[in-house]
Amino acid sequence: MIKAKHGRTAALFIAPSFIPLVLFIILPMFAAAVLSFSSWDLLSPPRWIGLANFQELIHNKDFYNALKNTLIFIAGYLPLVYLLGLSAALALDRKFKGSSALRAAYFLPVITSWVIVALLWQWILNPQGGLVNSALATIGINGPGWWTSTSWSMISVIIPSAWKDLGFVMLILLAGLQSIPPEYKEAAAIDGASKRQILFRITLPLLTPASFFVLVISLINNFQVFDQIWVMTRGGPEGSTSVIVQQIVKNSFDYGRMGYASAMSMVLFLIILLITGIQIRLQKRWVNYE
Repeated sequence: MIKAKHGRTAALFIAPSFIPLVLFIILPMFAAAVLSFSSWDLLSPPRWIGLANFQELIHNKDFYNALKNTLIFIAGYLPLVYLLGLSAALALDRKFKGSSALRAAYFLPVITSWVIVALLWQWILNPQGGLVNSALATIGINGPGWWTSTSWSMISVIIPSAWKDLGFVMLILLAGLQSIPPEYKEAAAIDGASKRQILFRITLPLLTPASFFVLVISLINNFQVFDQIWVMTRGGPEGSTSVIVQQIVKNSFDYGRMGYASAMSMVLFLIILLITGIQIRLQKRWVNYE
């Protein structure tokens, strides 16, 4: 009787967060799964067409181009944001005057709207009179076309993405650094280990749980990259920054193909699920838990 009463009390407290979870995440996921087997133009009722959307998707060059661009984005973004975040975390892992203000400054872009950040970097990287190209011109260098160039457009998206997320990665890694017992480093220093040896033999191995968390979250988030690309390039020029979520939005609202877009969403979900599962399996080989 007491356990049942406690269970009802717990359910009462969980309900305010569980109900929105069901209404706004779980039910839409099931709806998207059903729509992926249907044809729906937002005007007429959905019509069941079986696997036709997936069969079309298999032969769609735009989807493969978007998948390739998504992987290129992740390959450029992930090492950059991790190394920058690690460098900032190592620099701020000590007490000095102004350290709290610096941590807040690094984290400020994380809570800033992507629209603002994307517009800011679109101006900074503007080929005609942008901040970067103007600075390069003063030393006699003709700056690239950045987001207007097929060769530089993806780099133009990766740089602001890493800049915005730097504070989040720094915060997670800084928490990991501060959880490492100082006795380990002190003992290594007494034994004659150099700072470089302490970093690579003690600090980084013990930081692997935080690094694993950053890796998983970053991969999940960046397979869904959309906001900065939509504002800065709209997938162009010539499809050089077209990514999967941008294709989903384009097919949904520009072409009115909700069923096909839902099929694309399901494929993206399965890709993320597969990669996350692989990461979890492989973590036993390189993540060191105390």
